[in-house]
Amino acid sequence: MFGRVITAMASPLRRDGSLDLDGAAVLARHLAAHGSESIVVSGTTGESPTLAFEEKRDLFGAVVEAVRGRAKVIAGTGTYSTAESIHLSRMAADQGADGLLLVTPYYSRPPQSGLLAHFTAIAGETALPIILYDIPSRTGRKIEHATLLALAGVPTIIGVKDAAGDLAGTGRLAAEKPAGFSIWSGDDALTLPMLSVGARGVISVAAHLVGDRISEMIAAHDKGDPEGAAAIHRDLMPLFRALFVTANPIPLKAALGMVGLPAGPVRLPLVEATEAERDLIRTTLARLGLI
Repeated sequence: MFGRVITAMASPLRRDGSLDLDGAAVLARHLAAHGSESIVVSGTTGESPTLAFEEKRDLFGAVVEAVRGRAKVIAGTGTYSTAESIHLSRMAADQGADGLLLVTPYYSRPPQSGLLAHFTAIAGETALPIILYDIPSRTGRKIEHATLLALAGVPTIIGVKDAAGDLAGTGRLAAEKPAGFSIWSGDDALTLPMLSVGARGVISVAAHLVGDRISEMIAAHDKGDPEGAAAIHRDLMPLFRALFVTANPIPLKAALGMVGLPAGPVRLPLVEATEAERDLIRTTLARLGLI
C-alpha cells in the first residue's frame, strides 16, 4: 500500500522559526523524485512535538498537494493523548492524507492493555490505514509481541514501523503476523538485516539524501543478490551513523542545508549541530559524493 521506501520527512523552518510550507513542498517533491514511495509528515523527524495543530494541518495540506499522484502521504498523528490523536487523525483525513503513523504514547508508559485500547480507539474513529510506530528508546514503552499481534487483527492497522532494535523479535513477528500486516524498519542501519527476516522495507531518515541507493539495496535483496545489497549497506553505514551523531533531526537538518535542500533550524529544546558534528556530517557527505 505504501511501498518499500518511506521517508520520515523533516519539517523545514524559516530562520525566524516559522514553518516553511514552500520549502516543505520542495522537499517533498525531491523525495518523491528520489526513491520515496510514501512520505511521513509530522513524525518525530518532523519535530511533531513542537508543531502546533494549525501548523500540522497546513503542513499536511501542503505536502499532499505537492506530491499528489507521485507519492502517498502518511500523517504523523500519534500523541500521548488518545483524544488528541483522534482529533489530529480526523484533521489529517480532511487534508487528504493517505494514511496515519501512530507512535506509542510516550511518557505516561501505559500498560499493554492501555496500548491496545489506545490504538483500537483511534482506529475506530478513522477509515485511514494505520502504521504503528514502536520505538521504546524514545517512548519508554514497547508494544509487546502479543499486543502487536492483537492490533494486527484490527482491519485498518496494516503495519508497524519497528524501531525496537530486536531482530529476533522482528523475525518472530514476521513469522506469526497475518498476511496483510507489514513491517518497516525504523532504523536505517538495520534495514537490510530486517529485510532478511521478513520486513517489507524502511521508514527512513537517510532517504532524504540517498533514497535511490536505498531502493537499489532493497531491489538487490529482492533479486537474490545478497553481496550487492550488502555492498550498498556497507557504503551507506557511515551516513546512517552520522545522521544520528546527536538527536534526530539535528544532523539531518544540517545535512540538508549542506546539500542545498530546504531545512532551516530546529526548534527548542533541540539545538543546532556543533562544529564537530557538522564536520563529521560534511566529511561523510563528501565521501559519498553528495557535496
